[in-house]
Amino acid sequence: MKIIHLISGGDVGGAKTHVLSLLEGLGRTQTVRLVCFTAGAFADDAKAMGIDTLVLDGGVRSSIRALERMIQEERFDIVHCHGSRANMIGAILKRTINVPIVTTVHSDYRLDYLGRPFHRLTYGTINTISLRMFDYHIGVSDAMVQLLISRGFNPQKLFSIYNGVAFPPEKPSLSRGEYLESLGVSYDEDTVVFGIAARLNPVKDIATLIRGFAGACRKCPNIRLVIAGDGEERQMLESLAKETCPAGSVVFAGWVKDTDSFYHAIDVNMLTSLSEGAPYALVEGARMRCATIATSVGGIPYMMESGVTGLLFTPRDVETLTSYMVRLVENPAFRRKLGENFYEKAEQVYSAEATVRHQLDIYRTILRQTARPKEKRRGVMICGAYGKGNAGDEAILKAILRQLQHIDPDMPVCVLSHNPKATRLTHHVGAVYVFNPFSFLPVMRRTKLYISGGGSLIQNQTSTRSLNYYLLSIRLAKLTGNRVLMYGCGIGPVSGEGCRKSAARVIDRNVDAITLREDLSAEELKTMGVTKPKVYVTADPALLLEAGSEGAVDGFLLGNNIDPAGRYALFVLREWQGFEAKKQAFVQSAKYVKDAYGLTPIFFALEPGRDLPPSREVARELPFECPMLSAPADEKLIIGMMKKMQVVVSMRLHALIFASSVAAPLVAVSYDPKVTGFMHYIGQKHCVYFEDVTAENLCALIDGALTERSEYSVDRLRALAAQNEEIAKELLEEPI
Repeated sequence: MKIIHLISGGDVGGAKTHVLSLLEGLGRTQTVRLVCFTAGAFADDAKAMGIDTLVLDGGVRSSIRALERMIQEERFDIVHCHGSRANMIGAILKRTINVPIVTTVHSDYRLDYLGRPFHRLTYGTINTISLRMFDYHIGVSDAMVQLLISRGFNPQKLFSIYNGVAFPPEKPSLSRGEYLESLGVSYDEDTVVFGIAARLNPVKDIATLIRGFAGACRKCPNIRLVIAGDGEERQMLESLAKETCPAGSVVFAGWVKDTDSFYHAIDVNMLTSLSEGAPYALVEGARMRCATIATSVGGIPYMMESGVTGLLFTPRDVETLTSYMVRLVENPAFRRKLGENFYEKAEQVYSAEATVRHQLDIYRTILRQTARPKEKRRGVMICGAYGKGNAGDEAILKAILRQLQHIDPDMPVCVLSHNPKATRLTHHVGAVYVFNPFSFLPVMRRTKLYISGGGSLIQNQTSTRSLNYYLLSIRLAKLTGNRVLMYGCGIGPVSGEGCRKSAARVIDRNVDAITLREDLSAEELKTMGVTKPKVYVTADPALLLEAGSEGAVDGFLLGNNIDPAGRYALFVLREWQGFEAKKQAFVQSAKYVKDAYGLTPIFFALEPGRDLPPSREVARELPFECPMLSAPADEKLIIGMMKKMQVVVSMRLHALIFASSVAAPLVAVSYDPKVTGFMHYIGQKHCVYFEDVTAENLCALIDGALTERSEYSVDRLRALAAQNEEIAKELLEEPI
């Protein structure tokens, strides 16, 4: 592979380090050339490192002509740009050369040249325009990718890469003891040392760190805090430490040059910032196998998995911070495990070698995509109840997208969403507003397959308007030339003879195939009179999603003040007509699991707006405190949490689906035939219709679920769910 990199040549700081390190690594296996548009230190350093470097410091026109000749004559495969001048030249080259061009976005381009109005108006404007002309963009962190998506860049042609650092680290110049003694830190073998290396300014919020440390000192006196750095808040912070912490427990080290010795000397790396990008300080600590506690801001949640590679907390939450510090002191094995886990991840993701591997993977993807023959119709449009904040529906979408990527990793996908921006950010696919035909019809004319589903879309229990919309969208998809697949669906109830006939007519005339998540839906289609599409009874695609690691789940629970070692019954309630009359049945059953089995009820909201109000109503009447959880964005945490539950009592179908994927004991309260149908399909009998719910029968069902432990085959369900992908593949391969 032959790659040419373009850069201004006056760059300093992180961008310079990233580019030079990347080129040095790529040059070991690939043909790489660096072109600078300015002579100076950058080009000199590159040459000194043995990088093939050329300086083109003439005018823009002559530089472009030279590059055109070079790229064509020497047959470079990819042009890779860095920075505003390179982006401008790359955008011009894109019109004249038949070579893919990619740019790395090293910083927020809207903030470049801040404080330099003329440069911002000229170079900043040119860069902003140029960036929009590239097909492919690389962000220097996951957070940067999210920023670009939020500004309308194509999520399916965006990649993330982190600036790599050297692994393994060299041996520090000073031992732990020597370094701590040089700072005047009093310690013994059992002392746990917390440390932070940061500017002492308000953004880093080191005041919260000191307050959290002071709280930890009251429980764990043999701990120390080393603060490395300087800044405008130093005097205030020194006074705060003197007032709140034991004498000699906090040491201010000033600016530290020997960072390897610093991180080698501490046990826990701290970062309490109110705002961050992708901080090197975390990776530097990880290189020395430090455990990490950090705020969940900016790019940090993308770098760390709470409970697995560190512990994350909300900014300024002193109470949680203190509890985390105490936990790491009292549990040395867990502390060491976090450090080892983060080291392993950092070596795999943030090392210089990993950066090079990932960059080559990006190049291969770009070359594969650009080499594909142009097709008049390609890709998939998906319609469902997406972008409404329901974790179950979002999990369905994630599962469908994963199956489509198995078929074709470069599959263009556009989702009809109630919140297109949120869908793009969450799933990294195209998305348009569900009720805007001026946006979705042009996409429909280019796609090959239209997917309606999953979930229960063909029903009018929620509203006849939604049924009519989904039927209309199916008709439009067929009229615009798509194959139509109803994917992992539930059908019904559809009430009213007119609605049933209309739905059957639309499905018969426009749908090519239907996959259903349970057999009662097949019966419903038959009674409606649907005969023409191929119908397959498979399973819900969300059954294919995996549980998160135990450490990650434990971290999620700890972050919500729930002991991962506890024994729990999960209650998933939702708003429904007549809930007030049934509330006492849920109150009594929650008391029952506590009194009879020693299980603490947890109330869990898959769709917080609808699920939290009834959960709070029930919890208020209980004589003990109960945790109240809203679904996290990561469905792996939901499934992993289900795995820890002794029993799951749910009105929500997708809570039952998540729980069934890990074979958790289930009790279903059926407000809709889809709930009953699912329980019947997987062979579970602990189910009661909502209108029939009493305290007695609900407690009896809980007894049955806990004592009978009826088994069901998770492998069988997953095998059925995998068939959805096979049928979608068949339709995509058929000529239109």
